[in-house]
Amino acid sequence: MPRRILNHLRIAAYDVTKGTSKEIAEAVLMPGGMRDIFKSQPGFQAYSLLEVDAVTVISISSWETHQEAEDAVNAAAVWVSTHLQERLHRTSNSVGDTMFWEGSVS
Repeated sequence: MPRRILNHLRIAAYDVTKGTSKEIAEAVLMPGGMRDIFKSQPGFQAYSLLEVDAVTVISISSWETHQEAEDAVNAAAVWVSTHLQERLHRTSNSVGDTMFWEGSVS
């Protein structure tokens, strides 16, 4: 049976309303940034920020339980409203439970 890697995902899309995607990523990665906030939360597994185009970024985080993924929604909303409110607008947010995840891990 394949090893299950990811269990519960939070996926949010944002429009960059001021600045660039690179600047948003720098803010996320700074000490006390969203990466640190997520890493400090129970059940954290992984986090990535994707640049879709010049205006759209997608935040994906993985959690051990569905509730922990839901809690990440609130943590992200608080951090974004405090640090990036004038630069980022969330356009969608979803929490889902993986039905399967296939691939290889080294």
